[in-house]
Amino acid sequence: MLDEMKTLEVSLGDRSYPIYIGAGLLQQGEIYRRHIDSRQVLIVSNETVAPLYLQAITDALDGFDVGSVILPDGEQFKTLEILNQIFDRLLKLRFNRQCTILALGGGVVGDMAGFAAACYQRGVPFIQMPTTLLSQVDSSVGGKTGVNHALGKNMIGAFYQPRCVVIDIATLATLDARQLSAGIAEVIKYGLINDAGFFDWLDANIDALVQGDHQALAYAIERSCRDKAVIVAADERESGQRALLNLGHTFGHAIETGMGYGCWLHGEAVATGMCMAAALSQRLGWIDQVVVERIVDLLQRARLPTEPPPQLDREQFLALMGVDKKVMDGKLRLVLLRGIGEALVTDNFDRAELNNTLDGYRRAKV
Repeated sequence: MLDEMKTLEVSLGDRSYPIYIGAGLLQQGEIYRRHIDSRQVLIVSNETVAPLYLQAITDALDGFDVGSVILPDGEQFKTLEILNQIFDRLLKLRFNRQCTILALGGGVVGDMAGFAAACYQRGVPFIQMPTTLLSQVDSSVGGKTGVNHALGKNMIGAFYQPRCVVIDIATLATLDARQLSAGIAEVIKYGLINDAGFFDWLDANIDALVQGDHQALAYAIERSCRDKAVIVAADERESGQRALLNLGHTFGHAIETGMGYGCWLHGEAVATGMCMAAALSQRLGWIDQVVVERIVDLLQRARLPTEPPPQLDREQFLALMGVDKKVMDGKLRLVLLRGIGEALVTDNFDRAELNNTLDGYRRAKV
């Protein structure tokens, strides 16, 4: 276990907030009670996480008027229809605009609870309590909230910052191997986009991470959150630098949407998407084959897929990628690589090489 709790800050002026990282934090109500304005608290969780931690947090909030709503678990349930269950519960409890929504779960719960908080009575406070590695290092930090649409992932949502993020590393002990690897994909992303030294550390310590080593996970979580906090503070609404955090995501979201939400885990799709971005970067002459092989090798050692599903052909990929938040003035923008630790967002690439990249993967599978 960690010897002490670590505290980072996302610096956004009067909307700045802390990220608490440690073990056993969910039971330590004094950490997050200070960020709650009124007695009314709604805990949003899911069917998998609630049996593990809901009672402990309810006990830690003794003296508060605590309600809960338990959502079905899975990316396929990240919809406006399921989101309405949160609003139904808030209204039935007659919670006012000073209430606090507490998101207890992975990225789906955090995104949906945050979006509900952004909308309910035009905005109420919320707290992130991520319980998966992916949500701890990525989705809980930065204020991106929302739901999926059948035609595109995360296309309906809002930027809405939490009051704090409480990362209890002890929750990872209940995470299965597949979910752990999915989270490692987002950790590797930070090394690729702007932290080459972290990539080197990951290359040397990937086996410990996959095996769930506590100290390795604690370091990876803290460094990932620190890297993301710096980017979010510089570009909260993704007008420039923050888009780098989407390395692999345009390809990955196409896989998730095309295969049906929940078939591929988000981190699995992002891992494959990063390999595709690297392959395109090589075709453009920006990186060499050795770099591509190093990236693919690290992701494979993290037990992640590195090739897209053969069911999706080039035309399907391009159609799905066209429904992407980075598309501007009808132009597809991608996050590509100039090297490990050096990413860029650009629409200035040879479309023929994108087609060749998609076709190249297709040929390799048939």
